[in-house]
Amino acid sequence: MSSSAPLPELNLENCDREPIHIPGSIQPHGALLAFDRLGRLSHASTNATALLGLPLDFGRTLRSGAFGGDAALERQFQDALADAGSDELATHSLETALRGTTFDVVLNAQDGRLICEFERRAPGAADVSTFAHLAYRAMDGLKRARSVDRLLDAAVVAVREMTGFDRVMAYRFGHDDSGDVVAEARSDLLEPYLGRRYPASDIPAQARRLYILNTLRLIADVGYAPVPLLADAAQREPLDLSHSVLRSVSPIHVEYLKNMGVGASMSVSIVIGGRLWGMLACHHMAPRQVPYPIRMAVDVMAQVIASKVQSLAAKEREAAIARAAWLRTEIVRAVAVGGEVGEVVLRESVAVRDNLGCDALLVTLDGVPRAAEHVHAPWAVALSAWLAGRNEALVHVHHADALPPVLPGQPEGERYCGVLALRFDAPRNGWIVGLRRELVQTIRWGGKPEKTIAHGPLGPRLTPRGSFDEWRETVRGQAEPWDDVRIEIASQLLDSVGRAYADRVLEIDQLRSQLWAVLGHDLRSPLQSLSMANSALQRGGEPERLNSVIRNSTHRMKQLLGDVLDISRLHHGFDLTMQWAEVDLATLIRQLVEDSQVAYPSITLEVSLPESLVADADAGRYTQVVANLLSNARHHGQGRIAVHAREDDGFAVLSITNDAPPIPGEILAALFDPFKRRSAHNERNSTGMGLGLYIAHEVVRGHQGTLVHIGGEGSVTFEARIPLRRALA
Repeated sequence: MSSSAPLPELNLENCDREPIHIPGSIQPHGALLAFDRLGRLSHASTNATALLGLPLDFGRTLRSGAFGGDAALERQFQDALADAGSDELATHSLETALRGTTFDVVLNAQDGRLICEFERRAPGAADVSTFAHLAYRAMDGLKRARSVDRLLDAAVVAVREMTGFDRVMAYRFGHDDSGDVVAEARSDLLEPYLGRRYPASDIPAQARRLYILNTLRLIADVGYAPVPLLADAAQREPLDLSHSVLRSVSPIHVEYLKNMGVGASMSVSIVIGGRLWGMLACHHMAPRQVPYPIRMAVDVMAQVIASKVQSLAAKEREAAIARAAWLRTEIVRAVAVGGEVGEVVLRESVAVRDNLGCDALLVTLDGVPRAAEHVHAPWAVALSAWLAGRNEALVHVHHADALPPVLPGQPEGERYCGVLALRFDAPRNGWIVGLRRELVQTIRWGGKPEKTIAHGPLGPRLTPRGSFDEWRETVRGQAEPWDDVRIEIASQLLDSVGRAYADRVLEIDQLRSQLWAVLGHDLRSPLQSLSMANSALQRGGEPERLNSVIRNSTHRMKQLLGDVLDISRLHHGFDLTMQWAEVDLATLIRQLVEDSQVAYPSITLEVSLPESLVADADAGRYTQVVANLLSNARHHGQGRIAVHAREDDGFAVLSITNDAPPIPGEILAALFDPFKRRSAHNERNSTGMGLGLYIAHEVVRGHQGTLVHIGGEGSVTFEARIPLRRALA
């Protein structure tokens, strides 16, 4: 009983392994001769004698006059033979007549080998010179195109006019190497293919390599019978036909074309940066041979297209990089003068979204995400935790299955499948995150993309699909990937923000040290008062007066420590604690103004308050707002302070104005940020750290209100608005 070896697994790698560059045969509309560097014949197609009238004398050099006495061809042959010793490909071409037949001759010399191909000019072919004007006009039109779409539209029309093919399509390959038909010129009798997509597997890996090496490929008759190559007995390796114009093609590709009903085809590669960017694909329903010079003109057109695409892409890139540079400068400047990275980025969210090409933006720090747009809060927290486990500084994902899953209650409009995240602070899990929504695509495939296994003469193998009727597929769970330009912009933004943030953190550490020094200085006075009161009590001093000193000193120490705790809490992303109650703000403000007038009799206070102004508020916190705004007006004003309070459309409005010149623009940008540079060098407030306005701003925000600066002629006003009735969270 005999056993048979198991059949190999059949998959797309079978196509990738097919040695299509050494088929051992050529197409029959021409003949091929190959020579070594000494000019000795090493290979020849079996039809060479019949077409060219040359004896196949392997191992010998051609005799003089073998090419019918064509002196120009003899010179080209000798020049090409001289180039054969180089590892650089050298191509020569010309027209000749042998035995009454016109041939286009192509000579490729490289790596010690010269391949001469004689391509028979089709009977009745138009005079090649007549297409020169068409070619020139087409080139001029391509150069003047202002967009890639218009460029390809013009190209397919020009190529069809020059070559006479029934259909000319322009493919553009995507990031996954699938190809979309983005332009088409065709006979009215043919079904349109415009807008259809063809899978990457239609062009196996080794075919893609050949499309880059040999950018134009003609199959003059899909139903041809291959012409075998003969070789000198001394030749041990098959002849490499990677650069051949007559090379026979894969039987699978021939079957593919027959399934499409194609009688002849021509493909012209558009290569950019060593990658197959696109292709001009030409189909004819009957055999069609295009003269070599016309094909070369089309090949040059493809090079013009590649150059134009690069030029248009470079212009778009330069414009995008310039916009991004301006934004980076603004963000870095704001961070440098004291802005917190998250606040600055979210404040510029529209511009950042435009630069990064995203639909939504969030910033996360210490696991706390803050979004500029609607992002499902629990999912944002899960995303922050997911980012914390990443080692890269720049994360680019465009598949939903790689991200945290959709959570219960997550709205459809807040589901994101793409993430471009920039880590600006690794220890604190600080990220700037661009998000892209799901791109639901209905892809119009040119036939169902899967290949099938069938039994043929050589046994089971993959076969190309037999139907090219439109087949639609809906693809979900993916976002459009970020392109190289956006990734470059993101990298530059990350670098700039990262350096500015690091500098800012270093500066804050220095200022924090100063804060502790100031706190230590300010604590000495109440501690000294407590010590003196204790000594006086021991000596029998007046208890009532000394108790008042102790109460006031203790209150001052608690206030100083409370400010420090508030700063620490806010700096780590937590909200301030609030004790809500109905508070008469008018009474509270009046008491603070009176205390300030007693403490600073040289200040002129103008007060306008209603009899009562009751609001839901934290009395202690609101006291911080009023005290800090009064202190700010006293330190930065010129003697007169106006205090006004009123009710306005459901809001309690407090405004405090002092006489002073306008606040400079560089300070305005970081007015409510902690640890402002200028605050540490204010001669009228030498121990101030610029924390008062920051705390006041956060307290008002905690009251669901706003604190804003209003500039005037010779005066500065701060206005705090809080709702009279608190909206429940």
